[in-house]
Amino acid sequence: MSEEILINVTPSETRAAVVENGVLQEVYIERAESRGIVGNIYCGKVVRVLPGMQAAFVDIGLERASFIHASDIVGRGLTTAERSDEPSIRDLVHDGQKLYVQVAKDPLGTKGARVTTQLSVSSRYLVYMPSSDHIGISQRIEDNDERNRLRDLVKDCLQEIDPEAKGGFIVRTVAEGVGDHEIRADIQFLYRLWGSLERRMPEAKVPSPIYEDLPLAIRVMRDMVRTEVERIRIDSTETYAAAVAFCQDFVPDVLDRLEHYRGERPIFDLYSVEDEIQKALSRKVQLKSGGYLIIDQTEAMTTVDVNTGAFVGHRNLEETIFKTNLEAATSLARQLRVRNLGGMIIIDFIDMKDEEHRRQLLRALEKVLERDHAKTAISSVSDLGLVQMTRKRTRESLEHVLCSSCPVCEGRGYVKSAETVCYEIFREILREARAYDKRDFLVLASQLVIDRLLDEDSASVADLEEFIDASIRFQVEAPYQQEQYDVVLL
Repeated sequence: MSEEILINVTPSETRAAVVENGVLQEVYIERAESRGIVGNIYCGKVVRVLPGMQAAFVDIGLERASFIHASDIVGRGLTTAERSDEPSIRDLVHDGQKLYVQVAKDPLGTKGARVTTQLSVSSRYLVYMPSSDHIGISQRIEDNDERNRLRDLVKDCLQEIDPEAKGGFIVRTVAEGVGDHEIRADIQFLYRLWGSLERRMPEAKVPSPIYEDLPLAIRVMRDMVRTEVERIRIDSTETYAAAVAFCQDFVPDVLDRLEHYRGERPIFDLYSVEDEIQKALSRKVQLKSGGYLIIDQTEAMTTVDVNTGAFVGHRNLEETIFKTNLEAATSLARQLRVRNLGGMIIIDFIDMKDEEHRRQLLRALEKVLERDHAKTAISSVSDLGLVQMTRKRTRESLEHVLCSSCPVCEGRGYVKSAETVCYEIFREILREARAYDKRDFLVLASQLVIDRLLDEDSASVADLEEFIDASIRFQVEAPYQQEQYDVVLL
């Protein structure tokens, strides 16, 4: 499977697209005014302790205070087995306390960032955790021999560099197959980086950032370039030069895959990336067979509805449903990555009576999700054909990054009909007529509502005028949305 990464850079925005076999799989967007903060380390202050939630709010200098749970506070001598009997949050932190924290999740919607005191810094192949003594291996490295080799390699390198050094390491997926030279260089780099941060911490003001992660274009070199990636194309001269310098120092094996894109066509027009981004903002996802998915993202969860649409099949109904569900599972896995949907996801597959078909569908879904960089967990198919799954969420979805709530419907996705608004106006006029002495009325509303009042509801208006013994005039207000209106006493 061939993979390519396209990086588009402008002064206000950087975008990275992962393309597999000519099809967009993932999109990352970082804007200059709202950079993601996952991985950043801050010197913060506890502003509120919540004993009932075993949590606290920490001011790290952002618009909203960040959130930390008791289980994310380290340095209290608890083993994993003892976590079930954690002390009260009041015994761990107090109001006004200075706290060094790292962002684990970006602010999402109305929620502040999720932070932890389990600080770490990353390099190409390793993650260094100063407050741990554990050496872990990425779960995506499945070969047991390779896992053992990497664990022993890290231990040997640590003995050579500094047997007395403290801290633990996690070996990242991209380290699969690398030798001792690369691992040793990464360990030395991380020790130097952490040493510089330790020297800065005592002098840091509250609240203030201590360490900020690399910009998106450079993080791509560090985190996303796997052996399957054939080329990384960058359309900015400055960013290309920065990427070359970074790769020379830290990931020299990536250098020969870097390419400065000078084409006349915008880089995201290659492989129709721009078109795919626009499609990813739509509720409806068309399947090749004629079926389709409906994806609705809410604050609580994301729901996916599978429909056969125009697909009628060639054999029987059960076979048609099974094939549609299989195609939907493959398409859904890609949509989750492109749209970066996370949290709870409910999939309403078309109901299948054959138990074997259900098992095959679940296996197919699990298989296509294996390539997802985010951690996923899937339940079995229920009797109603529903599948519950979760996908780890650390940043905003594509929809939340690129869109804002509709000012007309306020995110509901619908507005009151003109008929409903007319009837509300009638009730408001009656209310005003009873509250005040006999007066005439002026109704200010949108064009569509006024048209209905003067046409379909003209008889009702006449009856109302007779009932309240007053005249009602109408005036179109162009700026008014369909639900807006005012009843003015004359």
